[in-house]
Amino acid sequence: MTQTPTAHTPAQGQSRAQFTVPAKHPMVTVLGSGDALLRVIEKAFPAADIHVRGNEISAVGDAREVALVQRLFDEMMLVLRTGQPMTEDAVERSIAMLRASENGEGDGQETPAEVLTQNILSSRGRTIRPKTLNQKRYVDAIDKHTIVFGIGPAGTGKTYLAMAKAVQALQAKQVSRIILTRPAVEAGERLGFLPGTLYDKIDPYLRPLYDALHDMLDPDSIPRLMAAGTIEVAPLAYMRGRAHPTFTNVLTPDGWRPIGDLQVGDLVIGSNGEPTPVLGVYPQGEKDVYRVMAQDGAWTLCCGEHLWTVRTRDDKRRDKPWRVLETQEMIGNLRAAQARRYELPMLTAPVRFPEREIPMDPYALGLLLGDGCLTGSTTPSFATEDPELAEALGAVLPGVAVRHKGGPDYVLNRVKSPGDVVTLENPVMGVLRELDLLRTRSHTKFVPDDYLQNSVEVRLAVLQGLLDSDGGPVTQKDRTCRIQYATTSILLRDDVIALVQSLGGVAYTRRRATEGRKPGLAKGREVAYRHDAHIVDIRLPEGIEPFRLARKRDTYHAAGGGGRPMRFIDSIEPAGREETVCIQVAAEDSLYVTQDYLLTHNTLNDAFIILDEAQNTSPEQMKMFLTRLGFESKIVITGDVTQVDLPSGTKSGLRQVQDILEGLDDVHFSRLTSHDVVRHKLVGRIVDAYEKYDSENGTENGTHKGARNKRK
Repeated sequence: MTQTPTAHTPAQGQSRAQFTVPAKHPMVTVLGSGDALLRVIEKAFPAADIHVRGNEISAVGDAREVALVQRLFDEMMLVLRTGQPMTEDAVERSIAMLRASENGEGDGQETPAEVLTQNILSSRGRTIRPKTLNQKRYVDAIDKHTIVFGIGPAGTGKTYLAMAKAVQALQAKQVSRIILTRPAVEAGERLGFLPGTLYDKIDPYLRPLYDALHDMLDPDSIPRLMAAGTIEVAPLAYMRGRAHPTFTNVLTPDGWRPIGDLQVGDLVIGSNGEPTPVLGVYPQGEKDVYRVMAQDGAWTLCCGEHLWTVRTRDDKRRDKPWRVLETQEMIGNLRAAQARRYELPMLTAPVRFPEREIPMDPYALGLLLGDGCLTGSTTPSFATEDPELAEALGAVLPGVAVRHKGGPDYVLNRVKSPGDVVTLENPVMGVLRELDLLRTRSHTKFVPDDYLQNSVEVRLAVLQGLLDSDGGPVTQKDRTCRIQYATTSILLRDDVIALVQSLGGVAYTRRRATEGRKPGLAKGREVAYRHDAHIVDIRLPEGIEPFRLARKRDTYHAAGGGGRPMRFIDSIEPAGREETVCIQVAAEDSLYVTQDYLLTHNTLNDAFIILDEAQNTSPEQMKMFLTRLGFESKIVITGDVTQVDLPSGTKSGLRQVQDILEGLDDVHFSRLTSHDVVRHKLVGRIVDAYEKYDSENGTENGTHKGARNKRK
């Protein structure tokens, strides 16, 4: 530093600049304690002679250097006005940014003051902010893009800044959870041979992520957030296994198919009842699986990491959004004060199957399955105490006359035309034969597939016919109306349940055993029951009309209608080990229909996801991870392509992905260098030294190319 009472006149070819420090800023904030900041500036600008007099600072010397000194002090004052102190490190970085801008590096839009005053997160008495121009651009890219790659050497703040942005997004309620993951490559992602518990095994790989979390959040809150699933920290191998056994049925527009048979581009049914394409299919190998069962008896098998959209009664009461939990997170936590804790989502609309041609009116089929005699030994008949149903049946059966025999009995006669011969088959008999229903009895009846997997209108009409004949409303005080249906056919019971579930309803079934039941009466005579009865209690969503018969329909609506069907998880039990697979679908909520019309998904929605040390992923792992992206989510992937620890001959997924995704819309690659190292200054020089050595000696990732090729 030079302090002088006289002004210096610049020599020929030199320039002079003068800067006045406002009185409200003590000179020590500009010059540093013991003039430490001024010494940094003088060392950086040897071609400029800097003088201080009172609150006046002047610089004389090379015109370019003097102009940079003037800009530097302007930037320093902008930073000081925000209340943020200047440090030696901040001054050095400001000088580096100004020189880079002068040399035409970058677009020159960001100034040192903008970089140094951009606060990301304030926590526990400290503020986290970018410290270099590249770091600021990296942070800005995370705000602007859905997928960001942060690539650069150790110490450049790639992971730490991404973690800060994740915590910021969680606190601002831009996402509902944070997922942090790393590949555990040193153990080949097979951690079972290591001593200790699972957490002991994975802790060394995840410790840097935990340390960053403790810098940014109250340490006491972290266990609570992790227990609630708000923060998940897991090795990459544990993230990918959200899977079903390969034989698990998934609903498609053409009916049920094993999930193991699905391929990319196939269609499955989403939560809105509409088809949605499969975007990814990922075999997961053999895994422990669990049977997840709802209180209505619906169940499916999945692995412990499989994702479920659920909500609790408190979530509903407080109008909170649905949460996403893993199967294993809910085990042992399924009850709250004896009530089931986790509600599952229902179809928001009936499933939309393609319309199929059918040989008989669906309402007529439902009536005949309920109260018709289909044995084929006689003319088809129908028994009902409601003439309204007999009239409705006759109205929708062309070529058939419904004739009343007496009491509840009706026969379905063929309408003869002039010239008909006696041997012509009854139209109803012909259709029943075509549908394989002829000669079925009460305990063997079923709904043909062409009716089960048809349009909403067809399925509802079949159900209405069944309920008008063998069902009815059940009213209870202060409750919405449920529907009860009875049959002796196990097949018909299951088909009725499928019809109800496909329309967005729920159905509970119980058995009424024949043994011990009081005989019924037929024409004054006792008749013993020969088959167990199956009772199905049904709740349909509002807007689905279960009855056409006036007396049942009026009772149903007078009691308040069906209300809102609900499903809760009732139990989760181990179910052995199975070969598994997972899929990703394009639906906005990532939900698809699995066995028993349960809704589940594998994708990560509404989450901030960080993959650290990504250079140690294989190409297959990288693809799997990227295609896990759900709606309203962000992914940040960090890594250093010079520090690959994969086995020899295995290509880094981080290297390959740059060739594949570079330039893709909404995907950004931020590259940091040794100049962005924010650890000890020596770290940056070490990185530069290694890069120089690798360049001069023709090495890659610390391995001589010649030696590597020889090994191959």
